[in-house]
Amino acid sequence: MSELRFPENFVWGAATAAYQIEGATQEDGRGPSIWDTFSRTPGKVFQGHTGDVACDHYHRYADDVAMMAELGLRTYRFSVAWPRIQPDGTGPVNPRGLDFYDRLVDTLLGRGIDPFVTLYHWDLPQTLQDRGGWTSRETAEHFADYAVAVLGRLGDRVRTWTTLNEPWCSAYLGYGNGVHAPGERDAGAAFRAVHHLLLGHGLATRALRAAGVATLGLTLNPADVQPADADSEADAAAVRLVDGLHNRIFLDPLTGAGYPEDVLEHVARHVEPTFLRDGDEKIIAAPIDLLGVNYYSPAYVAGRSGGAGGSAYPGTEGVVEFLPPVGPLTEMGWMIEPAGLTRLLERIGADYPGLPLMITENGGAFPDKAGAEDPDGTGRVADTDRVAYLDGHLRAVHRAIARGVDVRGYLVWSLLDNFEWAEGYRKRFGIVHVDYLTQRRTPKESARWYREVISRNGL
Repeated sequence: MSELRFPENFVWGAATAAYQIEGATQEDGRGPSIWDTFSRTPGKVFQGHTGDVACDHYHRYADDVAMMAELGLRTYRFSVAWPRIQPDGTGPVNPRGLDFYDRLVDTLLGRGIDPFVTLYHWDLPQTLQDRGGWTSRETAEHFADYAVAVLGRLGDRVRTWTTLNEPWCSAYLGYGNGVHAPGERDAGAAFRAVHHLLLGHGLATRALRAAGVATLGLTLNPADVQPADADSEADAAAVRLVDGLHNRIFLDPLTGAGYPEDVLEHVARHVEPTFLRDGDEKIIAAPIDLLGVNYYSPAYVAGRSGGAGGSAYPGTEGVVEFLPPVGPLTEMGWMIEPAGLTRLLERIGADYPGLPLMITENGGAFPDKAGAEDPDGTGRVADTDRVAYLDGHLRAVHRAIARGVDVRGYLVWSLLDNFEWAEGYRKRFGIVHVDYLTQRRTPKESARWYREVISRNGL
């Protein structure tokens, strides 16, 4: 293949999340999160795994940052654990919690790596969940206060901020089908959570902007939803329903168009939308500078009477069939289709023009195996499937850019193997292998490959 070059100043980096890597869940004043509770609930997480230790990044961050520098990363996206900053979700700020992120940011900058902060990656303080969590308007209001508290310590050095990571997961998986924390199964709760997550984003965006933040956004996991049969009207209707629940319910209000009427009609079949108050949509539409796009796999749907629907999509039962993925698949069982990323980026660029995009997560879980020794005696992890996955998706990003989509950067998921939520430690997404018994880090072949991609600014 011919060489491909990305635009000048294209951002290259990697991403992680606090609960997945930090550990130290009971140190320095941190309060419990919904994931501490959920992971201790029998049957919720694979073999009862928890994030108590994870990758011990809380203690090993300096070595991890040194490794990032060796891999040539220019940007590191990490999340701040709300329970470290406000153990109960409200009230006085815990200075020891902020101290950790203060040290992390200084260490990153000392290595020439730009810190990219995500304020919420699913680890809601348990005390707030006890009062309703994201089904309560109060949580949105407290989130804005928390955001300002973090900015007050880190704002002089961090340039890029995002409020939420994948509110679709927080709402539908946390409150709809219960496969993620807090484990509730209530369609009405899921829709209330969608709105309050967006409201929290809007309130935090206003507060952060007033405090002087220059680059501000949020991260979604928009879906590339495709019909099983492009000529079928029933399949087109299924696409519109799923697209409304996954994409338009977030993108439209965020960009000032308000909630789509067809989506509101669907929501009203499950819960009276009394949680939507006058002025809320204006708050949600506070201007952003960047939309993070997390992409892993497409979705193919058909409109079928009696279709099984999807548990994460309330109201699709009986009318939608989600087609099973076809190979090749990742170890998560997700279909590998880089073309879906190109389609998705082009769709967002066309439907929501003027909104700069960044790939804030993209990667694959594969059963990594230790291979031969390197000449210098360090272990080698040959993850050729991951290299092929990343290569294909970077080419998909490049195609979108060549077609005029404004994509500013690419952050691989994930820097480290880590606690993969309900899957525990059995699924590995990292470009760096973690031995959870010894905490030894070993860059995989994908890490070495990615270092070369960054150095060339291309493929």
